[in-house]
Amino acid sequence: MSADALLAELRSDVSPERSAPVRVTLDRRLDPPPREAIDRLVSLPFVVVGTTQGDVDPAWLDLCDVALAEDDPVLDRVEENLVARPIASTTLALLLRAAPRRTVADGLVAESAAYSVLQSGPEFAAWRSANPPRTDHDDGPRVQVERADSTLVITLTRPERLNALDAQMRDELVDALVLAAADPGVTSVEWRGEGRSFCAGGDLDEFGSRPDPASAHLIRLQRSVGRALAQLDKPTVTYLHGPCMGSGIELAAFTGTVVGAPDTTLALPEIGLGLVPGAGGTVSLTHRIGRLHTALLAFSAEPIDVRTAKEWGLVDRIEP
Repeated sequence: MSADALLAELRSDVSPERSAPVRVTLDRRLDPPPREAIDRLVSLPFVVVGTTQGDVDPAWLDLCDVALAEDDPVLDRVEENLVARPIASTTLALLLRAAPRRTVADGLVAESAAYSVLQSGPEFAAWRSANPPRTDHDDGPRVQVERADSTLVITLTRPERLNALDAQMRDELVDALVLAAADPGVTSVEWRGEGRSFCAGGDLDEFGSRPDPASAHLIRLQRSVGRALAQLDKPTVTYLHGPCMGSGIELAAFTGTVVGAPDTTLALPEIGLGLVPGAGGTVSLTHRIGRLHTALLAFSAEPIDVRTAKEWGLVDRIEP
């Protein structure tokens, strides 16, 4: 679709009955789009993929859900995922378009509601059917909390599962962050992970295990690690290493400083499960790196290295 054709649809009084993603070619010769066209896109249920030829007016990027150079090899991967998971992809686009207008609290509510709806949808059901949960369970504490002078050091202690975030770990993290907030003797917090990864994401064996998505939505809000981090009014540093996926980067992005080891890689794989980020990523990542970079991570599901993450602003420092 041409840029002019997209504008014509957005100016129309009749909303287009469209669900497939739209690919729009953008180049430097285009005049800026009108503000009302950008505002109208917010609620329309299709994904706009912008392919750029050189520099374009930034206002055109506001009309895109994801934007890539025309010859970028990641473009094919993005479009494959959009076609394979249209419901989750469109839901994510709608969430991200309005993310800059929401507070952190509002964003967490919107994300959790969307995540819960998708858990009852056909795309997640297909993934869960093809990937049944393991029946073996590991015991033991998930989090270690120590004091180092006035610093509270929180360490994830589930290395055999790459510190995958399950309900037990979530609850232990919330308890640790409540302690950090309540204790006047704690003036800063450090967050680390044992083993080969800081946190490789949510525990896939628990996905969809709640009796119903509506109840899971309320539990997710009641025991929100993201909200506890966002409300913690004390300097907090997260130390990343290894593969950090999904919640492993979504939660870290809420902290004031993110330090990445040279072997750190970051990814948002949720679209492949028929879901959107569910640990607060549509809030924390958009605040750090903006809507388009967040969308690129999610729609491509491709990992980025720590240097790219630092260029984008997702990592503040790289340290051994």
